[in-house]
Parts: sequence; structure tokens; C-alpha cells
Amino acid sequence: MADNQNFFERVYEIARLIPEGRVTSYGAIAKHLGAARSARMVGWAMNGSSLKEDVPAHRVVNKAGILTGKHHFDGTNLMQQLLESEGVVVIDNQIQNLETHFWDPFKEL
Repeated sequence: MADNQNFFERVYEIARLIPEGRVTSYGAIAKHLGAARSARMVGWAMNGSSLKEDVPAHRVVNKAGILTGKHHFDGTNLMQQLLESEGVVVIDNQIQNLETHFWDPFKEL
């Protein structure tokens, strides 16, 4: 359990670095942490991040830019609203122009 908590904290540290108006994927965070096959574990960390107000979990999406974590936010469209307030266009639960908004921690950090 302690290993999971440590991994989750490392995920949160990366998520806190995602610039406003940018998004990254679960897999990109996992790859940056040296755990390329742990995208699902990153998702679990994001699901639990609601207890941490300083983690911008709305900026983490799946590799296709789909808001797969949206049901973990209060309100039906809160994740989309947060992204749109940062200038990210979302249509049918998918980031538009993902390549423009994508922030890759493996390359950026």
C-alpha cells in the first residue's frame, strides 16, 4: 500500500506541473515516471485526487484526448467546463486539436 501511495504522490507532482490550457495523458505520466505500462494506475491516482485541491486532474485525459475521467468530477460537465475555461475546446467529450494542447512530461521536463 505504501508503494501505491508513493506512486500516487509522484503522479500528483507531475499533474501539478501541467500548464493551464494544456493536457496530458495517463500513459504520458506513466512513461515519465518510468512505468510505461502503468497508465491505469495513473488513472486510479487521478480518481483519488479529489481529496487534493491542488491537483488539476481535469488536465489528464486518455491518449485519444477523451475525457474518460469526467464521471469522477462533481457535476456532469465539470471536467469539460474547467478545460474550456482554460481555452481548450471539447466536443463530444473529446479534446479538439489534441496535438496543440498536448503536454508531454517526458519531453517538457
